[in-house]
Amino acid sequence: MFETGNYVVCGQHGVCRVECMGPLKLTEVSGDRIYYTLSQVYSQSGVIYVPADSDKIIMRPVISREEAGRLIDEMEDMDMLWVENEKKREDVFKQALRSCDIREWVRIIKTLYARKQERLARGKKVTASDERFLHAAEENLYGELAVSLGKKKEEIEEYIINRIEKRKVDAVS
Repeated sequence: MFETGNYVVCGQHGVCRVECMGPLKLTEVSGDRIYYTLSQVYSQSGVIYVPADSDKIIMRPVISREEAGRLIDEMEDMDMLWVENEKKREDVFKQALRSCDIREWVRIIKTLYARKQERLARGKKVTASDERFLHAAEENLYGELAVSLGKKKEEIEEYIINRIEKRKVDAVS
């Protein structure tokens, strides 16, 4: 169970803050079911109501500051998430995004960044679906890391790059 004020990752909604928990006072909802009332941290889309006993919506706590540091330190060693078949690749990416698994988001970003560089080097444009998946994975990852590290979401990409570069320099020293 989550408590009021906790930050959680909720399905496709990204990072949310638990505003309260209890039965909803709506006529179309059963009065005995307990719901989380969530507000999205990086969107003004309104309020989200999630049944506390739902097994269909993935909800998990935001990773800790220490876990965020370890994740960034492991990023270079993580495998890409590549599938040759375009249709299957989209399905794999969709499933990875829906999983709310932060490591899967990193794998999507690594894969699509490499694919983007390769396509641009050959004089080709980046596909719309690649851009869409890359954007979604970055939004999810950077949003969660920003909350975990107490930074602005806009600072996270540079923070990751600097931390990885510093590790490389430290490894050589």
